[in-house]
Order: sequence, then C-alpha cells, then structure tokens
Amino acid sequence: MSRRGWSIARSAGFAGWAGVVLAACAVATPYQPLQKGYGYYEQQLEPDRYQIHFIGSSATSRQTAENYLLYRAAELTLATGRDYFVVIGQGTQGSAKPGSGVSIGIGGFGGGSHAGLGIGIGTRAGGDGTEYHAQADIRVYSGTRPADRVDAYDARAVKANLEAQIRRP
Repeated sequence: MSRRGWSIARSAGFAGWAGVVLAACAVATPYQPLQKGYGYYEQQLEPDRYQIHFIGSSATSRQTAENYLLYRAAELTLATGRDYFVVIGQGTQGSAKPGSGVSIGIGGFGGGSHAGLGIGIGTRAGGDGTEYHAQADIRVYSGTRPADRVDAYDARAVKANLEAQIRRP
C-alpha cells in the first residue's frame, strides 16, 4: 500500500473508532445509586415516610425515569419490612441541556510525496437533550394494599412487573 493509501486507511480507522466512542457516550442512566449526578437517592422524612428521587441523563426517557422511581419505592418498601406504599405527592421535571457532540471537517493537503486527509463525523450524545428528574413522597405500610386506594401500590407486584425494564450498570 502506498503512503497515501496508508494515510487514508489510518484516517478512516480513526474516524470509525471516534464514532464508536461517541456512540458509547449516549447511554441512558442505568438503575443505580446516585453517581456523577445521575441515579436514585432517597431521604427518610419520618419513620414511615420517604422522599425518593431519580435523575436521568439526556439519553434517559421520562418513562424510564418514572419507572425507576417506582421501582426504587418498591425496593425501599420491602427493605423496611413493609408490603405496600402510598404515593403522597409526585412530579417529573425536564431540564433541557445543550446538545453535545463532536464535528470534524473534511479537508486535505498534498504536495510532493506527502498527502493527508481528514474525515468528519458529527453526532449528538444523548436523546432529546432533556434530563428528567422524577420525585415522589411515599408512605410505607404493612398488610394488604387497600383495593379502593388508586395511589397505593403493592411493592412486590411493582417490583415484579418492572424488573424486566430495569437496566443495571
């Protein structure tokens, strides 16, 4: 292979590698304790009352953030030895973040026996650029979930129904 051919092949290889690295940046927040600003955390407010949060990156959908919040509520309820929880208040806020990405232009030069070539890749790291912060206040209870309470959730049922959607690190 000539020097010029080798230079083009090397540039193309770098461009492909850069694309793989950038694609890896656009990953939804896994179900995890708060790390680097993303994940879940909670605070105990009273012996049977908690405030739970889940913050997702811009590649995490609103639905995922809300599901992870409910899953954490179910986990926490069971960890306290209780059976169901009641959502006292909840909300999800979206915060638009500027898109990030890399753009490299195409160009080249040549002269004598040397030539160079640049290959461009443009990408956006993230979904729609919105980070979702889901929050809920819950109260945990023992016993059977009251059938007439639409704001009450059986912790074991929530955990079982959402388990397949949970992506861990």
